[in-house]
Amino acid sequence: MSTSITQDMAYRQSLMRYAENLMRYAEKYGVSRTSRKYNKSRSYIYFWKARWDGTVQFLACQSRRPHGHPNQHTEAELKLIRDMRRRNPDLGMVELWHRLRKRGYTRRPESLFRIMRKLGLFPAAEKKKHTAPNLTNR
Repeated sequence: MSTSITQDMAYRQSLMRYAENLMRYAEKYGVSRTSRKYNKSRSYIYFWKARWDGTVQFLACQSRRPHGHPNQHTEAELKLIRDMRRRNPDLGMVELWHRLRKRGYTRRPESLFRIMRKLGLFPAAEKKKHTAPNLTNR
């Protein structure tokens, strides 16, 4: 973790120190008074209070990005799709999906289309020939 303190972290640190001092002297009013002074909800203060251990590094924003996705294609499914596409490059989507289903693929055709597009398994579209306009017949 970086050692620089952002403005948000410094703000949260001052908020926690204020709440901590009030907690020592008046346990009953600590969070309520802090919420009024800093114009933040009590749940916000409880959230950061639970996370804080006295150091400013625990007040840094953390990523909300998920670590994984429970419904993502497995490596076995991806290998099955790649192998089937390699052996049958001219098959249409529905026929490919049907043959994959016979071999244990359980997902919908939309998922197959999306993952094939992501993997780049569609043949490149043929380029149209560019013809110059015929200006001599005017």
